[in-house]
Amino acid sequence: MPKTTTVHYFIKQDSEALSVAAADWIASAVSDAIAARGIARIAISGGSTPKRAFELLADPNQPFRSRIDWARLFLFWVDERCVPPDHPDSNYRMTREALLSKIPIPEQNVHRMEGELDPEEAASRYESALRTQFRLEGAEVPRFDLVQLGMGDDGHTASLFPRSAALDSMMRLVVANHVQAKDSWRVTLTWPVINHASKVFFLIQGAAKAGVLRDVFQGPYRPEILPSQLIRPRSGELFLLLDKAAASQLPNSAGQDSGTLEVTR
Repeated sequence: MPKTTTVHYFIKQDSEALSVAAADWIASAVSDAIAARGIARIAISGGSTPKRAFELLADPNQPFRSRIDWARLFLFWVDERCVPPDHPDSNYRMTREALLSKIPIPEQNVHRMEGELDPEEAASRYESALRTQFRLEGAEVPRFDLVQLGMGDDGHTASLFPRSAALDSMMRLVVANHVQAKDSWRVTLTWPVINHASKVFFLIQGAAKAGVLRDVFQGPYRPEILPSQLIRPRSGELFLLLDKAAASQLPNSAGQDSGTLEVTR
């Protein structure tokens, strides 16, 4: 039976307003989870788009830093490039420089993907870490309080790239994925793990993303070509934080700062 996902989108005027909104979302999700269960577990993406939001979270002159009890936050990654942690392309390095080096988060609460290892070994070790941290048994799947995603102009998210082997992985939590278009290896959470999170949001900016964003949510279902279409959270709700340029081809976006799509697939 087809499943309907309610997609809520929120449009900000520019990249700075978008980053402020993202920082607020992350701070709220963390503080809400800590209030409810005593800890928060979130998975974040790398790339250039979330960097400014991470800087805002760490800034003592901004309101977000003081809203988070950093000792109770457990941080994970959605994906990682297979490079050492000090490499310019490392998602971990970007997060360390923008956020981790500036906040009082315990080292043992930070669970990075070991991109310097053989890709299969790195994936296996991260899956083991998830099973330990979430105390999983058998076929259980971790339930993150929040997963923050990006979207590439080819429709990929995490390191789930078009026509790549990871799209077919439903039994693993973490896999190594060779990205032919980039001739490189990545380590990534699988899409069933992402969909199991309590809340999932995409953070997307720039006019270059407008067309693919429209195709992902309004075009035909072709997840092998547009892997972001695989993101259909179990909760039935998905959230998009967009700047005005990225949102320009969504319905009723002109003059509106939010909207809703019902996507049935």
